[in-house]
Parts: sequence; structure tokens; C-alpha cells
Amino acid sequence: MDGLIALLLFGVFAVCLLAVLLTGAGAYKRLNIRNEEEYARRTCMQYVANRVHQAPRPADVRIEPFGQGNGLSIPDRDGFVTRVYYYDGYLMELYNSADSVLNPQDGERVMEIGGLDLSLENGMLRVTVTDRQGEDREMVLVLGNRGEDEKGDAE
Repeated sequence: MDGLIALLLFGVFAVCLLAVLLTGAGAYKRLNIRNEEEYARRTCMQYVANRVHQAPRPADVRIEPFGQGNGLSIPDRDGFVTRVYYYDGYLMELYNSADSVLNPQDGERVMEIGGLDLSLENGMLRVTVTDRQGEDREMVLVLGNRGEDEKGDAE
């Protein structure tokens, strides 16, 4: 009888331990997925912001129909254009000469996202990134000439 009680107590302990481990594993998985999605959204937003800030003249950044919706058109001083756009489930980038005709599928995949919405009003670029779960994150960038750009043009 003592052995049966000990065995029963051990069984209850093992079931409780297994339940705690499964609960912890599920919580870890949910947190990990949430952190990966948040990382992807932040990285996408920072990528777009850095592309705009790298423009020789941020005021020249335009929104044009490209890909599946609108895309950013960022001209440089050498007659080339960087396009950042959404196509086929990915944030894409295409760097080409301003007068060449390329298709959205010719660009490089940057990262997987659910969508990209861009709007430009009064020098303010509004960027909305949708993740794969359908959640939106928005940022606003103010476009305009920076002091070093104007100095660089005068030289």
C-alpha cells in the first residue's frame, strides 16, 4: 500500500510538471511569434526611413504607381532611381536608371510583409506597413531640404 501511494504521488507530480512545461512552451511560442512580427514591422519601417533619409534631396522623393499599389521613387544625382514598393508579399527594392523600363518582379526582395501603403501630403510622407497577420504600423516622415544638401548643390 505504501508503494502504491508513492507511485500515485509520483504520477500526480509528473502530470503537474508536464502541464507546467506545456503551458510554458505555449507561452514562449506566442511571445516569440509576437516578437518576430514586431521586429519585422520595426525593421521595415526603419528600412523605408533610411532609404528616404539617404536621398540626396528628400524633397525630390515621389510616390508613383509601381508594384501592387504605390511605391517610393527616390532619385539620386547620377540619373538613377531607387524604387521601394510592395509586390507579391514582399517589400521590394529596384535600383535602375531613370529612363529604363523594368517590371516590379525585377526588383530585389527585402523582407516579407503583408502590405505597404504610402501617401504624400504637404511634404509629409505617411508610411503604413501591414504585417502578415494584418496589423498596421504607421510612421510619418517630414520631407524637405537639409542644410548639407543645399551646401552640396552650391559647390
